[in-house]
Amino acid sequence: MSEEDSLIAIQHEGRRRFLELVADVRPELHRYCARMTGSVADGEDIVQDTLARAYYLLPEMDEVPAFRPWLFRIAHNRALDHLRSYGARMGEPLETVQDSAVHPAPDPGDDIARQQAVQAAVSRFVELAPAQRSCVILKDVLGHSLDEIVGLLELSLPAVKAALHRGRVRLRELKATQPTAPPRTSPAVARYVALFNARDWDGVRAMLAEDVQLNLVSRAQRAGRAVGNYLTNYDRMHDWRLAPAWLEGREVIAVFRAPDDARPGYFIELRFDRDKIKSIRDFRYVPYVIGDAALVLA
Repeated sequence: MSEEDSLIAIQHEGRRRFLELVADVRPELHRYCARMTGSVADGEDIVQDTLARAYYLLPEMDEVPAFRPWLFRIAHNRALDHLRSYGARMGEPLETVQDSAVHPAPDPGDDIARQQAVQAAVSRFVELAPAQRSCVILKDVLGHSLDEIVGLLELSLPAVKAALHRGRVRLRELKATQPTAPPRTSPAVARYVALFNARDWDGVRAMLAEDVQLNLVSRAQRAGRAVGNYLTNYDRMHDWRLAPAWLEGREVIAVFRAPDDARPGYFIELRFDRDKIKSIRDFRYVPYVIGDAALVLA
């Protein structure tokens, strides 16, 4: 083995061990990031960014801080950066939250508040100001204590209590609004699903742009002709089926792992340029993403 091959092997082993280390906390990070961004897909992008940043920071640190809170702080900051960069409505900036001298009105019991927050659609959380959003997610969705939230967000206890109360009230108000029905499936997605389910791989390949980009989220990236191996791998499995669906206002494809499954195991997102597929994002290897997804079959 050459010196270069040895270095690559060491890097692969280091990455593998790091991913094993973060495997347990990863779904929790996603539940937080998805609600902070209002999107399960964008939330996974933030998780990927968080883990990449943590992976490259670790060798530079003399002492590793408490691992889970450290990852959540990175994720929180990356989520806020994401929201700012895309010009999302931020409401009350987190950095300017002030201690409230007025004690908030009593909230419903923690169990009731947690049930309401867990049942709320991921996209509803973007209607909360960032401080409210963070506190409700950490307390009612992930079950952190008030003291833990104080440490994670570096806010005072009164500020956390006030943000939590206001966020809970706002979330209850939003629950009363009715979601709109999804539009019809586009002809291009319907054709892709039909060809895929028929195992017509020549037909599927004809839909791909020459420079098509494939992202097997958290596993691999391919481009151009190399995407053909992606289809070959699906051809080796026989129980799955695809169905057109909508998620957070975006058209996606639900993937059922077995014929009798009532709920899809993950989803795929396509991007088109006219009648050709320019990119494929396949969430097969991060199945936790769909756990909180308000996915509606077309």
